Amino acid sequence: MQYRKDRYGNDLSALGYGCMRFSTENGKIDIAKAEKELLRAVELGVNYFDTAYIYPGSEAAIGEIFERNNLREKIRIATKLPQYLIGSRNAIDRYFDEQLKRLRTDYIDYYLMHMLTDIEAWNKLVSLGIKEWIDEKKSSGAIKEIGFSFHGNTDTFLKILNAYDWDFCQIQYNYLDENTQAGRRGLEEAEKKGIPVIIMEPLRGGKLVELLPEDAKKTISENPRGYSPAEWAFRWLWNQSGVTVVLSGMNSIDMVEENCRTAADCLPGSFSEEDLELIRRVRECIERTMKIGCTGCRYCMPCPKGVDIPGIFRCYNHMYSESISSGRKEYFQTVAFRKQSADASQCIGCGKCESHCPQHLEIRKLLKTADRELRPWYLKVFTFFARRFSL
Repeated sequence: MQYRKDRYGNDLSALGYGCMRFSTENGKIDIAKAEKELLRAVELGVNYFDTAYIYPGSEAAIGEIFERNNLREKIRIATKLPQYLIGSRNAIDRYFDEQLKRLRTDYIDYYLMHMLTDIEAWNKLVSLGIKEWIDEKKSSGAIKEIGFSFHGNTDTFLKILNAYDWDFCQIQYNYLDENTQAGRRGLEEAEKKGIPVIIMEPLRGGKLVELLPEDAKKTISENPRGYSPAEWAFRWLWNQSGVTVVLSGMNSIDMVEENCRTAADCLPGSFSEEDLELIRRVRECIERTMKIGCTGCRYCMPCPKGVDIPGIFRCYNHMYSESISSGRKEYFQTVAFRKQSADASQCIGCGKCESHCPQHLEIRKLLKTADRELRPWYLKVFTFFARRFSL
């Protein structure tokens, strides 16, 4: 495993474990499976584990696993304050104390203000005394380092970056988002300030692997390097000196081992001009086909009416990255035939989803567009009768 330094010289594994996408069984995290995957990651040198208050069951799962295996002092835990739920100073303490209990620990290594999307969100926390609270927790050792996770545009990122003496930050960044979100400019500005950057969505929610268009897959498969699509995406990130840790939501032993192999030898500046040209060509292939920039993060969920927003968008994009028929097939397999209807017809236009979307998508409008193409009139008729007689 390759290691990069945090702001205070501590070694962090270049590959971090994103704990939002553990496998589930009967609606709950499959603890036994997650434990095997986490332990294998630790064995291979991963020491940075990222979770959040709102990831269902995640904090409690890793708390249980790390305590049972006596690993707390060997690993670094990053979790996040749900700042969008905070209305008072007391609420900050309440959420933090609950997180300590879930994680079965008395300190957090890396604590983030979760999903800051504008400077006003930070200013609200300041008015509630967050700076004094941070000083108190860092002085007592309950928090080692403080940071923020960000979704928004570059200018807003820079405002937040400069608004406080942060120890680190976390951004969505990949070769498709090089010039959106915080972007390369944001990454480089953080590096200039000596602020480590943690990368989330390195594969754009799987878009840079499962949903690559055929010409992009062909471009990659014909390259003599022999790298997989995921490996190209990870290597592009680790090629940049401003990247400290790249998170991956790994949910299989094979995935853990493949990503750790890749992380073992990726050094800044190791890409050739030919490598960079391949990434440019793949990006052009993707941009020609992608309809909706949904990463599948599921912050828009749950929908009050049960609409599977990311599922619908994934299938809609699949129509254009693969084929219309395969996209519709995926839709009927994963969305249409649920016992409780999850299609876009259930949308009442409340807008709750849009207020939580890190990509700032016009979800209500896009749902209508996607639904028209996924469910033309004859498929609506078919679905009606199929549901009536099969469910």
